[in-house]
Amino acid sequence: MSANENNKRILDAVDAGFDAQLATTRDFVAIPSTRGAEGPCQDMIGDLLRQRGYEVDDWHIDVDDLKNLRGFGPIEHDFSRARTVVGTYRPSTNAGKSLILQGHCDVVPVGPLDMWETPPFSPVVKDGKMYGRGACDMKSGTIGALYALDAIRAAGLKPTARIHFQSVIEEESTGVGALSTLQRGYRADACFIPEPTDGHMIRSQVGVIWFRIRVRGFPVHVFEAGAGSNAIMAAYHLIHALEKLEADWNKRAASDKHFKDVTHPLNFNPGIIKGGDWASSVPAWCDVDCRIAVLPGWSVKDCQQEILACVAGAARDHRFLSNNPPTIEWSGFLSEGYELTDSAAPEAAFGKAYAAVYGGSTPEKAFTALTDTRFYGLNYNIPSLCFGASGQAMHGFNEWVDIESLRKSTKATALFIAEWCGVEPL
Repeated sequence: MSANENNKRILDAVDAGFDAQLATTRDFVAIPSTRGAEGPCQDMIGDLLRQRGYEVDDWHIDVDDLKNLRGFGPIEHDFSRARTVVGTYRPSTNAGKSLILQGHCDVVPVGPLDMWETPPFSPVVKDGKMYGRGACDMKSGTIGALYALDAIRAAGLKPTARIHFQSVIEEESTGVGALSTLQRGYRADACFIPEPTDGHMIRSQVGVIWFRIRVRGFPVHVFEAGAGSNAIMAAYHLIHALEKLEADWNKRAASDKHFKDVTHPLNFNPGIIKGGDWASSVPAWCDVDCRIAVLPGWSVKDCQQEILACVAGAARDHRFLSNNPPTIEWSGFLSEGYELTDSAAPEAAFGKAYAAVYGGSTPEKAFTALTDTRFYGLNYNIPSLCFGASGQAMHGFNEWVDIESLRKSTKATALFIAEWCGVEPL
């Protein structure tokens, strides 16, 4: 059978299995897999892989095994139930190149439920979209990759190279789920992560640092507020200083080859603020959890030192903070940016798949968020492609994925697997 005939059979098989794919996606999205509660999603993935005959490795992550590895970010929450699941396909004939297919099943918090038009964990399909937390980022992509493999089999074909299908956690806060697969020893000639990229290949992506500012003040009754120090207001002074650091870093980004045409690629976000104990007491404490992005090639340690210097400098200029300096805690991501390099072979294979489904050459973009691709490329020189469907409101309200874009990205994924790994008749 010719390659074109194989491709047609695979594409037809994606269409034939698409209703089942959407049903599985709905089931997956319906699991509220926020941080620390990903276990049922991992159970579901393990069951789906076993049903298909894959060799399943399901293990609890030991942070002590990871904390000295490049890219590790500190864990602050209960990690006792944290697991990674990998399903391995081993070919009867070794002729192609091996592949990691990876998705993350953790999702960010939903926020106030009254700001959702439909319940976030009761996925709804309407107007060509599937709504729900994680529908776009990135449960639909994970299930799409699984059904891409199904389509190859339904077309009467089987890959001729080893494939590791990996379901990880912690992508949204540290990345240690992906890191755990590498610590476990999983390797391949390339990695493919079907994040929602609006049909673009991610050429370059930022890194991210999470940190917490801790301010401690002096509590008094509000009637004598001048005698105390308001920790919340002092924290705002530090936030304004960090906004100046953000502006400085974006000036530096103007010379980056990938991000120079991106408006404001490095974003600082004070994302959580907690402080005070009583409305009529001057707040004695305030904690602010922050996120800031860094460019590929920037040293995370150097950027941490700049953050510390910025906060220390701002504290010296403040009446109270100069004598009561704030502290900084590193609270999650300590992640480098990643540029896709040394990837001509997998990109050429994906280019053929893209042309067959979409027509033309694969569009690219620089990404102002981060993905797990960095661990494979930076730690082990495994070229890591990131490409997927379209959608909106990731991390927001009424998150959705476009269904037809998901159909297309599943087709491109299936053809890429066939091209990269090779196929032969069942």
